Parts: sequence; C-alpha cells; structure tokens
Amino acid sequence: MKKLITIFFLLVGTIVLAQGTDLSNDYELIEGKVVKWRREIHQNPELSNREFKTAEKIAAHLKSLGIAVQTGVAHTGVVGILKGDQPGKVVALRADIDALPVTERNDLAFKSTVTAEFLGEQVGVMHACGHDTHTAILMGVAEVLSKNKDKIKGTVKFIFQPAEEGAPPGEEGGAIMMVKEGVLKAPDVDAIFGLHIKSEIPVGVIRYKSGGAMAAAQRFVINVKGKQSHGSQPWLGVDPILISAKIIDGLQTIISRESDLTNEAAVISVGKIKSGVRFNIIPESAELIGTIRTLDYDMQKMINQRMEEMVPTIAKAYGGDATIDIQTMTAITNNDPDLVVKMLPTMQRVGGMENVQIQKAITGAEDFSYFQEQVPGFFFFLGGMTAGTTESFPHHTPDFIIDDSGLILGVKTLAEMSLDYLNMDD
Repeated sequence: MKKLITIFFLLVGTIVLAQGTDLSNDYELIEGKVVKWRREIHQNPELSNREFKTAEKIAAHLKSLGIAVQTGVAHTGVVGILKGDQPGKVVALRADIDALPVTERNDLAFKSTVTAEFLGEQVGVMHACGHDTHTAILMGVAEVLSKNKDKIKGTVKFIFQPAEEGAPPGEEGGAIMMVKEGVLKAPDVDAIFGLHIKSEIPVGVIRYKSGGAMAAAQRFVINVKGKQSHGSQPWLGVDPILISAKIIDGLQTIISRESDLTNEAAVISVGKIKSGVRFNIIPESAELIGTIRTLDYDMQKMINQRMEEMVPTIAKAYGGDATIDIQTMTAITNNDPDLVVKMLPTMQRVGGMENVQIQKAITGAEDFSYFQEQVPGFFFFLGGMTAGTTESFPHHTPDFIIDDSGLILGVKTLAEMSLDYLNMDD
C-alpha cells in the first residue's frame, strides 16, 4: 500500500508541476553574479562564529532586494524573510557560511591566502567544503525569488547559518543555536530545504536519499596522564604516547569487531594528537581529539559505552590514567519521506530524470539535522566535479576544488522547489 501511495504522489506531482514556472531569463541573468559572489567569498573565508564580513555581504545583498533582514542570529547568522504577494505556507532555505582551518594548495586566481588563529595556533583558512558555493547559490535564489513575488504563495525564509563545522570550544553556535533562538518561528516554518555541493559528483547531477541520509557526528577528547622521564630511561616513567597508540588501536576494534556493520556504517577517527616538547623527553601527558560517526542511535550508544570503558582500562594496563569526554555535534540527517516524494518531480523536472539519482547514506555529518528535528526537511547533494573527468579531491583537504558551472543548477532547484512547495495543497 505504501508503495502505491508513493507512486500516486509521484504521478500527481509530475502532472501538476510538469510546466513549472518560467524563470529562465532570471536564471540566465543571475548565473554570472553567483559565480562572482562565490569567488569573492572563497577568497575571503572566515572560521566558525567569526563570519563577520561574510554576514555583512549577505545582509547587504538581501537588503538591496527589499528583503526583511535579521542579523546577529546565533552570533553571525543572517536571516531574510520574503513575503509573496499571496498568503500561504512558509518554506525555509538554508546555506552554511563558515570555512575551515585548512591552508589552500590550489592555484586558483581567487585562492585564499587568509590566516587566522584556531585552537591557539595560526592556520590557513579555506572554504574546503564548498560553503562558499552554498552561500552564493542562496544569494542567487533570493534575488530570483525577490523579482517574482507575484508567483510566491506564502513566505520564503532564507537562513544563512554560521558554524556548521562546529563552534569553537566553549562557544555555542550552528543550527542548534539558531533553533534555540527561534529561527524556525515568527513566521513558523512548514518545511526546510538545503543542499551540499560534492566534489566527487559530476556537474549537472543531483543525488538524494529518503530517510537517514547522513550520519550523526560526535567529538571526543581523550586526556592521557603518564609520568615524565628522560627518553634514555623509559623504565623510570609512564609513556603517554605509547598509551595513546594502544588506545587508538583498541578503539578501532570497536568498529571492526563489535559493531554490526551490516546494519549501518560507523566510524571512529582520531584527527589530532598533542604530546611532548622535545625528542629525548618522555612527556607527562597526551591529548587525543577525534570524531565518531553513526547512522543508528543504538549503535551510537554501544560505541560510546565501549569507548568510555576501554579508554581508562587500556591506560591503566600500561600504568597510566585516561579520561574521555564525548560531545554530540549533530544528529542524523533525516530526510522526511513524504516531503521527498512531493518534491522529487520538481527536482526531476529541473535537473532531468536521468540526472536525479538515489544514493546510499554517507558517514559525513550535517547540523542541518537539527532543523529537521523540528520541521520536515529535505537535504540533497549537488554535483561539483567537472563533467567528463573522474578526478576529484575530497572535502576538507587543501586541494579541494569545485567547478563553478554546477552552481546554477543549485539556484534553479532551490528556487523551483520553493515555488512548487508553496503552491501545493497539503
């Protein structure tokens, strides 16, 4: 029965939305602007909760379009509210605006040379995850829709979100803070859409998954306490670096030997180790920082429990002590199945049936999930790899690169999804 209902919605949606709204001229006029904005933002990246100039640029653009603007939301977030000429529902569109502590290695004309302080260290700053493209795309959508208020049956809320990559330690931020501050209220949002550019998906392709699409993310910090000694006399001390290595090795057995990976994928990764100051001194302590990714909350609970048991036990076995602190960063990104069914005809019309593809869940994470915990949401992936090539560089790396020619499809898809959703009778 559920399958028949899904087919019915698809058929009805295809018939109702087959013609869409002809905004082709508006899209043609906006494409060059979107690319220009993206390159400007790419060249001037800012870290989480520090997106001051980016926020100013967004706010100025929205105000120039006659859109009501709220600034300072969750520190540096910007929200625009566009009321259509006809009453109706409220749809929200979200873009993340922060960059990463990565030093760019590309030779682009608009390469970032920005540096900033991150966790007490001077680092390069780069839009190494494509948030610059998301921001520019949503700025483009705002301009297109602001010129077509007569076609909007309801209200569009543009959410430019800071700190998707995580607020600095000791600070709040991101989607969860925006939700706390009422970003989905006044007016109350009925549904929310978002996208993420992907360097390994060809330009012109859109991929999506109904239900759980991206993993929940957790951050963990392990502090290991040993006993300092001269490097030539390790028997007089307790080596926290050795203990750290044993802990890392042990944690991986939770995934390889204790997690039912036929159920869902799970990952434990250590991304930072800090210990010692000199080659011939065994230090007193070590710090390990890493991430846990899960697509099932029962698996997450088991993994957390085993890590909390294993870390101090391994340290004790080698004569030291260790503590672990686990902090939840994002929930599972869960695409509302009914909303996916309703909006799929729009995506297929805009992108072409053959270019809108189903994908498996991924272990990347998104705090867009916190919006989805409050209202139905649909988060999808947009191709950013040059068509006809197979080479791409992963997100969060110095060589990450996106083909600007893929951005206009993002503008078209979000704009058309907004108009079609607002014109649907629930």
